[in-house]
Amino acid sequence: MEAENEIRSKRYAADISSIREAQVRINSFIHKTPVLTSETLNSLAGRGLFFKCECFQKGISTDHVSKISGNHAAALSLAAKLRGIPAYIVIPENAPRCKVENVIRYGGQVIWSRATMQSREDIATRVLQETGAVLLHPYNDGRIISGQGTVSLELLEQAPQIDTIMVPISGGGLISGVALAAKSINPSIRVFAAEPKGANDAAQSKNAGRIITLPETNTIADGLRASLGDLTWPVVRDLVDDIIVVEDKEIIEAMKLCYEILKVAVEPSGAIGLAAVLSDSFKKNPAWKNCRNVGIVLSGGNVDLGVLWDSLGK
Repeated sequence: MEAENEIRSKRYAADISSIREAQVRINSFIHKTPVLTSETLNSLAGRGLFFKCECFQKGISTDHVSKISGNHAAALSLAAKLRGIPAYIVIPENAPRCKVENVIRYGGQVIWSRATMQSREDIATRVLQETGAVLLHPYNDGRIISGQGTVSLELLEQAPQIDTIMVPISGGGLISGVALAAKSINPSIRVFAAEPKGANDAAQSKNAGRIITLPETNTIADGLRASLGDLTWPVVRDLVDDIIVVEDKEIIEAMKLCYEILKVAVEPSGAIGLAAVLSDSFKKNPAWKNCRNVGIVLSGGNVDLGVLWDSLGK
């Protein structure tokens, strides 16, 4: 209770109460995703690993309509469909085809932008003016942070022995929710972010003590290219213990391990947590030697297999 009160006193965009309320609100719409384990991967990591398979989750979110790409876009499209309202989804022209198809499958109306954050913001503003829609940011929104914090509630219920959680980081919505919930339940738990080297603005921000934005990003993990927001940054600054930066080749190897050993299709952004746990910077850091039971959030399964299917037909 003391930890919960301390986190509430910081006045973050979400807290354990809003996260528990979100869990009740979305309970009838979501899958309670499984936690997988593997002795082979435990041996590779030198730790017990518990994989929270959010890649199995329905494309579902908590409320309303509007903007930007990826898993959030599919979730909003489905949520809007269930509520009988339109969803206008602004998607950059270089988005993976599978993510665009998910939006269309769930009934979202795709509006294209150029592959820059400024273009996405400008077009979203225009859509709001033309339609009167409500903007729901993919990460810099207390409702989104609260909904994503329910991952912690489930994970710690399913595997209470966990002493560490590894989460992908981009704009910071997922890790903010996870950290707020986990630290409220267990103040001693460690929460780490996993980030690609080609989009390491969060690591730079953490080191600088202020938000750093990158002029451009270059990583296979297309879902991890956003910058921290003013609502997510305080949580990352205060509650995330460290940010583990990995190369794209490590992410690809982690995807391969997920396919071959866990038998789970995970996109690059979703596999980065395993890459971080297996990285030398984490395994050989004496500060983290007591991280014995690590929960890894596998955050997405949108893998564009078109190239593979096309090759089979040749």
